[in-house]
Amino acid sequence: MLLRAIKNIYHQELNALYPIEEVNSFFYMMIEHYLKLERFILVLQPEYVLTKKEETPLFAGIEKLKQEMPIQYILETAHFMDLDFTVNPSVLIPRPETEELVRWILDEVDAKASINILDIGTGSGCIAISLAKMLPNASLYALDVSEEVLAVAKKNSVVNNVTVSFLHNNILKEPILQQKFDIIVSNPPYVRVLEKEKMANNVLDHEPGLALFVSDENPLLFYNAITNFAIKHLKTNGNLYFETNQYLGKETQALLEHQNFLAIELRKDMYGNDRMLKGKLKNKF
Repeated sequence: MLLRAIKNIYHQELNALYPIEEVNSFFYMMIEHYLKLERFILVLQPEYVLTKKEETPLFAGIEKLKQEMPIQYILETAHFMDLDFTVNPSVLIPRPETEELVRWILDEVDAKASINILDIGTGSGCIAISLAKMLPNASLYALDVSEEVLAVAKKNSVVNNVTVSFLHNNILKEPILQQKFDIIVSNPPYVRVLEKEKMANNVLDHEPGLALFVSDENPLLFYNAITNFAIKHLKTNGNLYFETNQYLGKETQALLEHQNFLAIELRKDMYGNDRMLKGKLKNKF
């Protein structure tokens, strides 16, 4: 079949679900991933013909997109901080807002510093692995409650050629670690159940609820646990960084203030939402 005919089928099948430009993007991402074809192929070779074998993943992709499966899960890859990460429905798809959190840390850390950094709730490993890539002298640790998730993160550390120490533990059960850290960072579950109605089906139906949702009654559950952990495991003057629920930024800031953190800063993301929080552990002596 002609490649341009398949592009037309993408639009016939998907335009009712997605904007036209997004359908174009899906098509080009598919042919680049499965066929290693550049997006200008149809300009250079408008009569480009595919074999039946080449067509198969493209048509399978249409069916998955009709189920509103995220394109990153279909291709099993996502981009973050100019790196490639394997993703599947056991881990969240890395977001641009989280890149902003990583860049904030990088802006404040000496690139040559020999420091210990812990990423809590690592998921795909995108935060820890990106920091390891950019801070070659730092020692990175990444903690998660799920062995399945850690397997994905470990694969990503190998693909991106960095060393990260992975820890299987539940932050809600107050793990005791031997290490002390200069930085603890976390993008924990923070979406309240009441916010589900504002979320797209591709997130609700396909991304892991374990990594997304908290109860309406105790939305700061993980922030409380991580802050208490940080008090015991941060070095003096160590920094705690959070990604936050945009509706609960002030409440999360108040939590750090209550625990006597210093130099607390709440930042907005590129969309103008309260999204990132930092606090410095006060001198313990």
